[in-house]
Amino acid sequence: MAKRWRQYSYADQQNYLRKIRIVLIWIFVFFIIHTLVSGLVVSNRIVENNTMRPGILSGERFVFLSLTVQHMFRDRNEGHLPFQRGQIVLVDRSTEKKPVFRTILDFVVRFFTLQRYSLFSKEDNLYVKRVIGLPGDTISMNNYIIRIKPSGENYEYTEFELTESDYTPELPQPSKLWDESIPFSGLMDSIVLGKEECFVLSDDRSVTNDSRTWGPVPAGTITARALVRYWPLTRLGHP
Repeated sequence: MAKRWRQYSYADQQNYLRKIRIVLIWIFVFFIIHTLVSGLVVSNRIVENNTMRPGILSGERFVFLSLTVQHMFRDRNEGHLPFQRGQIVLVDRSTEKKPVFRTILDFVVRFFTLQRYSLFSKEDNLYVKRVIGLPGDTISMNNYIIRIKPSGENYEYTEFELTESDYTPELPQPSKLWDESIPFSGLMDSIVLGKEECFVLSDDRSVTNDSRTWGPVPAGTITARALVRYWPLTRLGHP
């Protein structure tokens, strides 16, 4: 009977409201931390196609390190970049402008729907690619293999000689009917990358979008680099 009357106690009601406020505050704090971590530190991503085979397959999952903060504070005059040749990165090809208020609201929506819904276009404009050329490089392609003459160097090197990353691209056998001028013929004339330009490729060099069709990408559109593959467990480790 005493418990029944306690609901009318002012002190108990205040204590109950205090507990609700504490829970709401913790939810808000967790949301802020989650937003900052996922937006400015690390995020996870599922590879949804085989454009990076044979090294990376569809369905594999990676933790990516965000490069947003590094891009904001790096000295562009010094040319320092938060990624290196051979690394797996995310390239943002979106053109949709995102107002600040709508971006914050989108974080809220995605947080409470477990990333299932967004206020922005559902078209995925983030592409998993490999960095091949850096600003100032002179690059060309022969039989799908890139040759690079770094800025200030006198000699050309293959893409594999200028990186510590161990990868093997998938090289197609083009039809004899293919014209050498098309992007997927395996040949490309020399181009010189500008001060803020990078060249990114897929490891599967048959029919897929990358810098052969887009052209060089601005360094600032490379928004994250892969840290670790965490699924499947049999392939756990650095990509």
